[in-house]
Amino acid sequence: MTGAPKRVAVVLCIVFFVSTAEAQSRLESIRKRGAVVCGIQPGVRGFAEVDARGQYSGLDVDICRALAAAIFGTADKVRFVPAGTVDAFLKSSEADLVSRRLTWSLQRESLGLLFGPVTFYDGQGFLVPRTLKVKAPADLANTRICIVPGTVTEYNLNTYYQSRKLAIQKVLLKSLEQAEGELTAGRCDALTADLSELGSARSRMTKRDAFEILPELISKEPLAPIVRQGDDRFFDVVRWTVFALIAAEELGITSANVSEKKASDDLDVRRFLGVVPGNGRALGLDEAWASNVIRAVGNYGEIFERNVGAKSPIQLERRLNGLWTGGGLMYAPLLRQ
Repeated sequence: MTGAPKRVAVVLCIVFFVSTAEAQSRLESIRKRGAVVCGIQPGVRGFAEVDARGQYSGLDVDICRALAAAIFGTADKVRFVPAGTVDAFLKSSEADLVSRRLTWSLQRESLGLLFGPVTFYDGQGFLVPRTLKVKAPADLANTRICIVPGTVTEYNLNTYYQSRKLAIQKVLLKSLEQAEGELTAGRCDALTADLSELGSARSRMTKRDAFEILPELISKEPLAPIVRQGDDRFFDVVRWTVFALIAAEELGITSANVSEKKASDDLDVRRFLGVVPGNGRALGLDEAWASNVIRAVGNYGEIFERNVGAKSPIQLERRLNGLWTGGGLMYAPLLRQ
């Protein structure tokens, strides 16, 4: 029986070696390929768009570019591919991750996915004409609400009003592109969809300042990038890249001051930027990985404002997507030992 523990130890070592090799394979294949392949879904302005020159932009796009900067030191080493269904992502090994407004849910994760940190706290809201002078969804009882039918959005709408015993009149749309015509023509009094979609729809309206998004949401839709279960080392890089974007904003590190911040007296800032080593080694990256990320795409606040915030045509307020220090939900674990 004296040989049994040795045999067990050998088996455990083999299992650990195989598991480690499998976990590292995605990250290593990305390095050998020389680019991150990111699945996105163009179409929602501010999150993912492709212009006439084939240039990609949006919050989802910038998450992928940040990841490329973390691994390669430059945001340019990323290739975008159309992201179809979750099932298609799992069956094909082409894309390394998907960043496309996917709601984090238990049943999706049980399919073999790993959701990274939330990059946008979304939720179903209402776009209304300012002249209507309503303050909350409950005020829309007995009004005509535009909606794309046969979706979770319609289910949420029904649930919200039925649970409050309030009447609604639904105006069914074939797509959100119809919303401007229906609202401006007075054929409906409000549009309901996810906040991200409402911002995109409003930005395309001729008189967008005449419409407002009500502050109350009737659902929660935490959006996060996904990778496959088993790609653990790569998943670590995805997670900490998103966390770095959030932490940089909290530390006051921006794309404009990232170089000068290296001389900061703040130990957390110097550790973040790789002046004090350790974080890079822990992830298997260059010690300047976080510095490269912020230099390439900015911190989370910069990404938000540029794509969907006040400096963009979308003009969404930070709300839940603000830092925890300001009442939002954006919070990063400590980037240190």
